[in-house]
Amino acid sequence: MSMLDHTHDAALRSWVESANALGSDFPVQNLPFGAFRRKGSDEPLRIGVAIGDQVLDLQLARAQCPWGSGIDELLAPLAEGDLKPLMGATPALRRTLRGALSLALAEGSDQAPFLELCLVPQARAEMALPCAIGDYTDFFTGIHHATAVGKLFRPDNPLLPNYKWVPIAYHGRASSIGISPQAFVRPNGQTLPAGATEPKFGPCQRLDYELELGVFVGGGNALGRPMGMEQAEDDWFGIVLLNDWSARDIQTWEYQPLGPFLAKNFATTISPWIVTREALEPFRMPFTRAAGDPQPLPYLDSAVNRESGQIDIALQVLLQTKTMRDQGLAPAELSRSNFRDAYWSVAQMLAHHSSGGCNMRTGDLLGTGTQSGPEPGQGGSLLELSSGGKQPLKLPNGETRTFLQDGDCLILRAHCERASARRIGFGECRGTVLPARAG
Repeated sequence: MSMLDHTHDAALRSWVESANALGSDFPVQNLPFGAFRRKGSDEPLRIGVAIGDQVLDLQLARAQCPWGSGIDELLAPLAEGDLKPLMGATPALRRTLRGALSLALAEGSDQAPFLELCLVPQARAEMALPCAIGDYTDFFTGIHHATAVGKLFRPDNPLLPNYKWVPIAYHGRASSIGISPQAFVRPNGQTLPAGATEPKFGPCQRLDYELELGVFVGGGNALGRPMGMEQAEDDWFGIVLLNDWSARDIQTWEYQPLGPFLAKNFATTISPWIVTREALEPFRMPFTRAAGDPQPLPYLDSAVNRESGQIDIALQVLLQTKTMRDQGLAPAELSRSNFRDAYWSVAQMLAHHSSGGCNMRTGDLLGTGTQSGPEPGQGGSLLELSSGGKQPLKLPNGETRTFLQDGDCLILRAHCERASARRIGFGECRGTVLPARAG
């Protein structure tokens, strides 16, 4: 059932003029949430809403602006820097607050004179993780990535037989998740060089990125009480960009028999602004399976998922090397893809994760896995784009890359766009590689 309302009106404009600019990631139809403080201050974190090139400070907005019945109660924890009460609220309450913020920020709003004093330029905001992340699980929903990587290691059997039946995932490490822009240290680890009979310990030589989305869990479920698809569809709060940095040489040596470990736990970067489930409503699409593929088992199937389980999110990867920055050159595009090609939907990830009785909690984070496209050059990692390091990519300034070098800055971007809706974006997910530490 469609949840479109006045907040999605493509003609809606804001009194914050920068929100009306064509191509803005944060028009009044978006209204994503993030945690911030003013740069250089020691003030407590508070929750803000991105609008154009500004942040609406919800602590000031609650104190200085009149709000309708019930809205002050919804704003109270946000003003104190706690997003989780809203994340765990019912969809109806989340839509109520979204509607109030939309009216307050829309052109002609009576609240504009109060809220003008509550804006902070994004350039002057220091962003933080939007909430404390309890658990992090990384899925493998990108079938084109799974197939491309499988071909590198198993040419005759690239896609394992369980892939089309079960949403595959592994439990990640929440402690090393950082906010964009993040600078992280190249990891040290144990690898087995080609031709060697014994491993060595030292800096990763095949450092890679993975283009993913991150899904924040809403209310969750009690231990031993799995979510059905209906609850799973209601329960996810919103989406960020996610870069699952990967040490491919460490991964190759360690991942059998138990899967990723040190190759994945040294850094994960997410974008600062959570684009809510409600904001993404105009960009939902039918969930379909290719002819001949098995249909999802009943616990992973629903009428709503079939009607609108997929989300049309265009994805882009760019790279700026240290040399490019020194020369004043813009980042170079590496690839484009789209989340609509994911093999499993957001609701299916949640329903499967909880199907054995696992209790999902408010603020847990689910990675979607690498989102690659079906065409050559649409890989969501250098592992794919360089054919496992065998075919270096040539950048516009003449440099080449098979894997990331120290000083490289990797940038993820995404947006949703349709003729009947206003374009909305996710901001940037930016990370820079620092040299490994000795010892």
